Amino acid sequence: MRATVSEAAGGDPALNPATAFATVLADELIRCGLQEAVLAPGSRSAPLAMALWTRRGTVRLHVRVDERTAAFLALGLAKAGGRPVAVLCTSGTAAANFHPAMVEADESGVPLLVLTADRPPELRGTGASQAINQLGLYGAAARWFCEAGVPEDRPGMNAYWRSLACRAWITASGTAGGLPGPVHLNLPLRDPLVPGLPDPGGPWGEPLEGRPGGEPWTRPSPAGQAAAGGAAAADGAAAAGGAGILALPWAERGVIVAGDGTADPDALLRLAAQAGWPVLAEPSSGARRGGHTLTAYEYLLEEPGFSAAHRPEVVVCAGRPGLTRGQLGFLRQAAAAGARQVMLASGPGRWADPARTATDLAAAVRLDGGPPGPGPSQWLRGWQRADAAARGALDRVLDGDGGLTEPRLARDLAAALPDGGLLWAASSLPIRDLDRHMAPRDGLRVLASRGASGIDGLVSSAVGAALAHQAAGGGPAAALLGDLALVHDAPGLFLGPAEARPDLTIVIVNNDGGGIFSTLEPAGFPASFERLFGTPQGVRIDALAAAAGLEFRRLGRAAELPDALHGKGLQVVEVRTDRAAGARLRRQLAAACVNAG
Repeated sequence: MRATVSEAAGGDPALNPATAFATVLADELIRCGLQEAVLAPGSRSAPLAMALWTRRGTVRLHVRVDERTAAFLALGLAKAGGRPVAVLCTSGTAAANFHPAMVEADESGVPLLVLTADRPPELRGTGASQAINQLGLYGAAARWFCEAGVPEDRPGMNAYWRSLACRAWITASGTAGGLPGPVHLNLPLRDPLVPGLPDPGGPWGEPLEGRPGGEPWTRPSPAGQAAAGGAAAADGAAAAGGAGILALPWAERGVIVAGDGTADPDALLRLAAQAGWPVLAEPSSGARRGGHTLTAYEYLLEEPGFSAAHRPEVVVCAGRPGLTRGQLGFLRQAAAAGARQVMLASGPGRWADPARTATDLAAAVRLDGGPPGPGPSQWLRGWQRADAAARGALDRVLDGDGGLTEPRLARDLAAALPDGGLLWAASSLPIRDLDRHMAPRDGLRVLASRGASGIDGLVSSAVGAALAHQAAGGGPAAALLGDLALVHDAPGLFLGPAEARPDLTIVIVNNDGGGIFSTLEPAGFPASFERLFGTPQGVRIDALAAAAGLEFRRLGRAAELPDALHGKGLQVVEVRTDRAAGARLRRQLAAACVNAG
């Protein structure tokens, strides 16, 4: 039977090439598993926008007026949901605004399907409105780029369009053995862009059905899916692009470093328990839990006496280590002392070695031997005693007067969220305050944009992550951001009345500027510091929340925090702090840890 485009579109009289292509592309992506799509409005993208609209019972459609916000919303959805999310825009500078999210997705291995509508080739280079060069627009940030070609009514288009959608999905998700990441499809479309042709009701030139039973046109084999299981999988050699399973002789003086986005944190924690090694886990590693994981290790690593006495013989690193200078310095000092450093690869050609100290690359580690007797070794007990002493000293300082300082806010927020909760952290001081003060715990998921560690799109990413987290049955969510991060992505607060809203409390540390710079070398140049680095904006966050129609609350005492997390929907909580006082407090905390040792 000959299928018309209207049949493929569920009854819509869509009979022109642009809408036929859009209908087939949307249908095939849904067959692959698409559940979330983000749209920034525009004319050239109308065919695909309308095709997604007709399938909104199957795909949850989100609309944002700002393309950068839309892209970071998609990134948050994909990062928390673990599957590709489509983000669509019109042609011109709209597409250019996707670039920061593409970079973060590439560095973090987040699966995005970036769909940019474009003018047809005959309008490029003519001065036509919204016509720029979109070919390879994102450069090396795209796992794969394809110019789809202008849709035409001729034989073979249905198979081409459907196979194109499947290749984009498989590449983005990593199910063919690669590392997940962003894919860019550029979609040049000619008028007409909405349903209808001069000959309405005429048949399309070929059947437009997909595979029977709703199956995708092309699907990866089970072997291909297993190969993408991550660096700690049993068959991880394929996942790591040739890196195999390393048989590592046991040594007492070993340390595990878990960086952002660790592929298999459970495997690392099992290795720690088997070997009797301490775990230095960044908050967004997924490994900040268990009895071997330390809290105050960053303070310990910065104390020369402790570092000198605790040089490891073996270091196993996973994810993206390097959140702090102290951690990187520890890896360099260990290498200088001859330590063996094993880096677990995260995918083909992908591993993180920022200190350039790795001696071995592996997909996974198999430990040969183990501690000779039961109970923790003297090595592990030394780390744990020092950590407990430092933690006690930190808590005594933080709990001093009941005030809500930035370090205490990070500690208490991570502790107050219930099991099943999600915490999104900004990439500058918030994630570092969590790293220094968050107690190990089960039941809390911590995410951050640590791929490129930018300030871009953090409100939108947090909203997207919370939406995906809660769609999967997760609990309430919070985001810990600074005032500049909020201002940078203020459009992320403005959701239309039809848009889905998560249960998300956005906690804003308002120190009127870039607080992290107060802890760095530029702070030693007071004449230029405020203008060039502090950059105070004087923004009234209560007024900004009111403009977005959001509930707002300002906290002054630590005791007020748990109640502020019980709200429903999207809300903003402000905690006002002082940058200079915060720098003094951090020095006091470091001194307290030294004295505790």
